[in-house]
Amino acid sequence: MFLRKTKIVATVGPSSASKSVLKAMIQAGVDVFRLNFSHGDTFFYDKIIDNIKEINKELNKHTAILADLQGQKIRIGKVKEDTFLEKNKVIKITEKKIIGDSNKIQIRYKNLVKTLNKGKKISIDDGKIVLKIESKSLSKNEITCRVINGGELKSNKGVNFEDETKNKGALSYKDKKDLKYILSKQIEWIALSFVSNKQDVLDLKKILDKNKSKSCIISKIENNRAVERIEEIVEVSDAIMVARGDLGIEIPLHKIPLIQKDIVKISNKHSKPVVIATHMLESMVEKLNPTRAEANDVANSVLDGADALMLSAETASGKNPTESVRIMRKIIKDVETGAPVNSLNFNIQKDIERSVTDTICHHSCLLAEQVSAEAIITMTHSGYSAFKISSSRPPCMVYAFTENHFILNTLNLVWGVRGFYYNKTRSTDETIEDTQKMLKQKTLIKTQDYVVNVASMPLKKKGMTNMVKLSKVK
Repeated sequence: MFLRKTKIVATVGPSSASKSVLKAMIQAGVDVFRLNFSHGDTFFYDKIIDNIKEINKELNKHTAILADLQGQKIRIGKVKEDTFLEKNKVIKITEKKIIGDSNKIQIRYKNLVKTLNKGKKISIDDGKIVLKIESKSLSKNEITCRVINGGELKSNKGVNFEDETKNKGALSYKDKKDLKYILSKQIEWIALSFVSNKQDVLDLKKILDKNKSKSCIISKIENNRAVERIEEIVEVSDAIMVARGDLGIEIPLHKIPLIQKDIVKISNKHSKPVVIATHMLESMVEKLNPTRAEANDVANSVLDGADALMLSAETASGKNPTESVRIMRKIIKDVETGAPVNSLNFNIQKDIERSVTDTICHHSCLLAEQVSAEAIITMTHSGYSAFKISSSRPPCMVYAFTENHFILNTLNLVWGVRGFYYNKTRSTDETIEDTQKMLKQKTLIKTQDYVVNVASMPLKKKGMTNMVKLSKVK
């Protein structure tokens, strides 16, 4: 049976908020749902989270949730519906709270007029709209701009300033408030926006540790400062997201493809999952089919070695949320069946606490490749062995068994890993036999297949992974 290794993350929004659509999207291939905390409120997210948990029980799935913090994002204020900015027209910008239109809008940024200078550009909504500053008035506290790239303007869209390099720390007041809610809901993944250095990640880790949270941190790479410090950020993060929207505004577009490939390589090297995001199938916001370039983008991201690909507006506000997931799944399947995505990758550091586990995981992948094993089966209590085996990109599926539902959901983001609930306390041999029976019943393995088992002995102690065993399915 073919199982897709590259995972799909889908953003929830007005187009996908109902339980019926969420269920259809999971059945179409969604592994993780992203909640974008730049939009919506706790009442909206309460219902979404409850629905996802209910669907998981109904379908016996482990769909994870990713809470994406807004970060120190600069945004416009509210604008009237059907606001359209025409190219070459003049528009005023103010800090004052107003309901904007095609003549004047608010940008929520303190000392806006003092900060920005004539000739600089302002990008809105990931660069879809671009304004150029022609003049500013300190007395009126407003800026006059010319529309360079026009288009429809919607409320609360993100703003980027040309050459804006201030580092204000990754967590905003709103983020800290949202975190309290997120931690109360025991969400598996938390995405940290506009990370600039490792300290931004460590600041969030302190909050998680203080609250005894097991949530994993995804660091979003979306500015030049993060690219310059990518190694140190990857080292302290649980996963990485290449957020190409804002990244493509701060860095010349022609540099993004190689930067993406470099970030994926570095993440793989450090055994950290990596998500590629933004504009994957953007045309499907309106249309039933993607462009050829978008299909190519998805395929190349799979070949680069991404753990997961993310849909944003396609599923949040697009006309075809479920079909977008279905199309992405089809592209991934065709790439994975037609080209060797796996390429054994190992990173074992000596004299570290996990070196024995890392060595066992390393040899389980080598063994699986040498005997053409159908699966690597790992018993895990923290999820570490599954993360490590996955990062080596073995040629077969990785099946993780654990009694921890939170870990099962967390692993749903990770390349090539599928999780199963198992809470029996038995001997190592009996457990190996049990897990093989379960997989055989699900037709994931069959008689005479080779499988590689990875576990800690004795199992009851739930200690360090120290065993690898090759066996033939009976």
